[in-house]
Amino acid sequence: MRVSTVLPVEDWRRCGPTAAEAEATGFNILQANEIAHEPFTPLALAALATQRVELVTSVAIAFPRSPMIVANHSWDLAQHSGGRFVLGLGTQVRAHNERRFSTPWVAPAARMAEYVESLRAIFRCWETGDRLDYQGEHYRFSLMNKEFSPGPNRLPLPAITIAAVGPLMLRNAARLCDGVRLHSFATRAYIEQQVQPLLDRHLAETGRARANFEVSGGGFIATGGTPEEVRQAAEKIRFRIAWYASTPAYRTVLEPHGLVPLGEKLSVLARAGKFEGIEELIPDEVLDLFAAIGPYDRIAERIAARFGGLVDTVTIPFPAGADPGAVRQVLREVQAIPAAFTGFRPGGGAGP
Repeated sequence: MRVSTVLPVEDWRRCGPTAAEAEATGFNILQANEIAHEPFTPLALAALATQRVELVTSVAIAFPRSPMIVANHSWDLAQHSGGRFVLGLGTQVRAHNERRFSTPWVAPAARMAEYVESLRAIFRCWETGDRLDYQGEHYRFSLMNKEFSPGPNRLPLPAITIAAVGPLMLRNAARLCDGVRLHSFATRAYIEQQVQPLLDRHLAETGRARANFEVSGGGFIATGGTPEEVRQAAEKIRFRIAWYASTPAYRTVLEPHGLVPLGEKLSVLARAGKFEGIEELIPDEVLDLFAAIGPYDRIAERIAARFGGLVDTVTIPFPAGADPGAVRQVLREVQAIPAAFTGFRPGGGAGP
């Protein structure tokens, strides 16, 4: 199993040193999240400070950006990192697209499929010099003069992964992408019953090997060197579970556990703006469904029980100031957990 950590995207001065330290400690992946800050620049700083670690947007919000703009970011990051960049994309929900980004919300699954296909068409154009001609319903690209092409970089085309919750986006991931980024708001039962069968079926239908398809995420992890550190981490997760459970788009995750009424109750509070104390509605048994929780000397076995056999990559948020030796030991133990993914297929996923 691979382990990722998150870059401090809010402080560019820390990105390089943090990246170098994470690589030396033994993390496999550095990810940049797009919440209040854009994710591409921090990864550029990390690329120049490291040699081996993988660099991932987790995730870049797709629809407010033209695929051409994202392709330029991706190509440059791949080139300057020596091929270590992986593009993680997500749609965000309708309200954020329409009201935060002023972006139309139209057929998100179909649109994301074309987004990925058009990115691959652009990448191939730049690498091979072939004519750019992608014609879809939502995206059309047919102009690429030599002066505007960055040209070949002699590296594998950037891998593309997408965030997915529902069946249509999971289908996109399995058929068109190099991996899927499962939401942290997920349980083992949800992955076993709703996610894994869909991925297996669509991978098989396209003749793709699971070994070249990465499944990352799919839950929370809370750990620390002391009981108080573990408790504090778990309480932060309790609030996040309540927050996500209040969002109707994520209700499918609650269904296997009969928790839809809880989600509906939380939605009422959220619509009224009553977020203070909503974590109190999440009992310990629900917290345990969504998170692997334990001290350093137990967290690997908890991760194996919660994620083992289902996902290939997890993100472990260690407490600030965590002992480097303890972190290395945890990483070694988690990385020893068997996983199906062995590496991305050269040339990318199954898209045209």
